[in-house]
Amino acid sequence: MSSYDLIVIGAGIIGAHCADIAAAEGLRVAVVERGPVGGGTTAAGMGHLVAMDDDPAEFALARYSLQQWEDMAGEADAEFSRCGTLWVARSEAEAASAATRAERLAAAGVTAIAVDAVTLHELEPALAPGMHGGMLVPDEAVVYPPRIACHLVRRACSRGARLHAGRTAQSLAHDGVILDDGSRLSGPVLVATGCAVPELLPQLPLRQRKGHLVITDRYPSLLRHQVLELGYADSAHGDAESSVAFNVQPRPTGQILIGSSREFAATDSAASPAMVQRMLARAFEFMPALRGLQALRTWTGFRPTTPDGRPYLGAVPGLDNVWVAAGHEGLGVTTAPGSARLLMDLFLGRAPAIDATPYAPARLAA
Repeated sequence: MSSYDLIVIGAGIIGAHCADIAAAEGLRVAVVERGPVGGGTTAAGMGHLVAMDDDPAEFALARYSLQQWEDMAGEADAEFSRCGTLWVARSEAEAASAATRAERLAAAGVTAIAVDAVTLHELEPALAPGMHGGMLVPDEAVVYPPRIACHLVRRACSRGARLHAGRTAQSLAHDGVILDDGSRLSGPVLVATGCAVPELLPQLPLRQRKGHLVITDRYPSLLRHQVLELGYADSAHGDAESSVAFNVQPRPTGQILIGSSREFAATDSAASPAMVQRMLARAFEFMPALRGLQALRTWTGFRPTTPDGRPYLGAVPGLDNVWVAAGHEGLGVTTAPGSARLLMDLFLGRAPAIDATPYAPARLAA
């Protein structure tokens, strides 16, 4: 039996951040990952760093995390690209909503600027005519999540952490975890396995939500900002069985990433031609120029979703020395560093920088 101060199950963007912070704190850390580091939900996402303020608790976690992302802005492994986010309004009502939201974000310390229709098209000339303005958040960025996860795990290992690669946490034990090869690791356990959380913690309600993405060939002059429709949050936070929303992102390579879709009912990983067509049709409404681009690849991924849309961060009720950090839906990349810092503060008995109550697993545990 090997003994550790913390056993992190899952080396996606959340688990990698937790392992990195724990190792930096001087803890003896084990990381258990059955697949490639950062190869699950982390590899399937868009990598946007965006402040969503529809829910106060979500916004608090995003703001806290975005401050920490700034510390990684100069690291090559992050592929940090400060393209800014442009939210598009298709009606006067949405334009008014964008102006109100810009004021709200500015009051909270986020640089946000309401833009009229003329300015909108100056910022992104490829947008369809007839848009009514929107909101620019110039400091937001995109990153490449799998490389960040690998970088964080390597750094944790350089500080003494041990990576148990290709191993699956088969079951929780009273004092640790049993792996699929029969070996036992002793110590407090942190479950950060995304959609697979119910395998070890069935008492925590979690649904997986399938999404599609399309990436194009290189068109470096077509898109300058990450561009989303103002109704994106309705898709992201809604409970419809399926939905699509306009969301395009320029990659540092000059490629364009096109999203997004959400499906609760779909459980297989195969791409759905009907859903891809629906998603692209939505994108073409906002940016017709996308029709003429060459798509290189389409893929899917699954987002871990809690019943109230907030992640689980904290101790698992009814279990000794078992913690969880999961359930971030589509904001796991944005909120990863803040989630990890909050979780580790709780684990070490320190007061977190933001209120941890909204994310306590006890709120929804069966």
